[in-house]
Amino acid sequence: MSDVKGYIVTLKEDCPDKTAESIKNQIKESGGKITNEFSLIKGFAVELPSVHADALGKKHPEIANVEEDKEVHIQ
Repeated sequence: MSDVKGYIVTLKEDCPDKTAESIKNQIKESGGKITNEFSLIKGFAVELPSVHADALGKKHPEIANVEEDKEVHIQ
């Protein structure tokens, strides 16, 4: 199985709560774990095998962005 990494999943603002819950359930069924839910943006942090993270945004049009959760530096 591929490695598990942290990702930030951002949903579109018009994504219904019921759809968001369905996406979270599918993440859990794929071996993922919700590690944090955000209040300022419609989204959450997950730990998920990378093979599933790559397909996540393609499977759900309600997802605006899936990006690896990593430290960002400025110059």
